[in-house]
Amino acid sequence: MLSERRRAVLSALIDEYVSSAHPVSSKVLVERYGLGCSPATVRNDLAALEGTGYVYQPHVSAGRVPTDVGYREYVDTLASEPRGTYTPNEAESIRRFYATHELEVSDLMRRTASLLADMTGYVSVVIAPAVRRSRIKRVSLVAMGERQVLLVVITDLGQVAKRFVELAQPLTDEQLHELEGFLSHSLDDRVAEEAEVLERELLRAPSSFRAAAATLIREIVDCMEEADDERVVHGGAAGLLKLPEFADSQRATPLLGMLEDGLSMLRTLTDISGPGGTVVSIGRENAREELAGASVVATDYGDRDASGFVALIGPTRMDYGRAMAVTSCVAGELDDAL
Repeated sequence: MLSERRRAVLSALIDEYVSSAHPVSSKVLVERYGLGCSPATVRNDLAALEGTGYVYQPHVSAGRVPTDVGYREYVDTLASEPRGTYTPNEAESIRRFYATHELEVSDLMRRTASLLADMTGYVSVVIAPAVRRSRIKRVSLVAMGERQVLLVVITDLGQVAKRFVELAQPLTDEQLHELEGFLSHSLDDRVAEEAEVLERELLRAPSSFRAAAATLIREIVDCMEEADDERVVHGGAAGLLKLPEFADSQRATPLLGMLEDGLSMLRTLTDISGPGGTVVSIGRENAREELAGASVVATDYGDRDASGFVALIGPTRMDYGRAMAVTSCVAGELDDAL
């Protein structure tokens, strides 16, 4: 366990390294951080921190650089002693952003990803609540031809799933209207899995459209599950290449490829994140090789039945305090907006 002074030295070193991206010397720490001890004491503390794996020295004549272990100590301290890392004006801007935007959920997620990336300079990932676990509030049917209808499903969170459906036989406008009312009433407040159960209870439906109702219920379940494949959005990927750690395209390419694979990103964040709060996964703590030189800060929002994540991905030389504070603030406002 680190002494209070060595924890202060480590914290100052990480703050300086995050800002400069250069190895940090004892001289810089003494001159800039008011540690209240002599240069010799700081040198001894740095040597001790190196000996216990919190920092390392890239070359003999260089200063020190934090290790993943050092960052973990730093982040755990931040979690117990949080520091304000965005201004009141920024907090108000986030609040106004959600107060003034009346958007479909998919658009809201994209705007949120852009907001996170713009505020931090890191890659942002936003995962919407699972459509198939949201509750159905309305089913609409729009005639598009003699036997073709546009099926639109709206959930309690405002998510929209839709697809064109070909019916086995044509329906009159009156039958279509009656079928729409039957589906909306029967499926109200149900999740997709419950809709499958309803398919077996269709004896209650008028025989004139019983077959069409069975077809549409199957399509409702399918289109809600299909919509989940598109619930991962990201922003700020171009900014990744501006960071010195990823200036080499060989280091950036695997991570960029992972971002394009929504299912992979969903599984990764689900594995990293836990219920109720902000989780930080640093460097080699990540199971995925693509994230070995990166850190992930993720915060969940919503409840168990309709939850999602907002996350930031950046180098291990990340401004953790700001990343943790911003994701937490955005997740809270997004939760309220939904």
